[in-house]
Amino acid sequence: MKIEYLHTMVRIKDLDASIKFYELLGLKERRRTDHEGGRFTLVFMCPPGQEDGRADVELTYNWDGDDALPSDSRHFGHLAYRVEDIYKKCQELMDAGITINRPPRDGHMAFVRSPDNVSVELLQMGESLPAQEPWASMENTGHW
Repeated sequence: MKIEYLHTMVRIKDLDASIKFYELLGLKERRRTDHEGGRFTLVFMCPPGQEDGRADVELTYNWDGDDALPSDSRHFGHLAYRVEDIYKKCQELMDAGITINRPPRDGHMAFVRSPDNVSVELLQMGESLPAQEPWASMENTGHW
């Protein structure tokens, strides 16, 4: 029996803030549907070059709010993306006001959180980059 990965869905509280966060990661909006009857919007985002839907994140926004959203989405686990230069990506995120929860001290792995507390793992493409400051001595902030 075959199985095919479709997407990962995360509930969000602020559509614009969440889209901006995922765009900072390098994703782009692939598809959006508004559902008048159910009063929600679905936004599918993907990395460039993967518009076939094989790596989508589905952002689900309920127009009337979502009191059921947990304050900490740790039960979810995390999303993971490979990036071309982990130091450059973390600096871009930090410059945009995103907290780097687990800095890429090893030149290989970092964790950040979306505006809705979704944990996102960033992994260096290929070999780990040589350790460099300020990352090598940066402490963890919060949890991931």
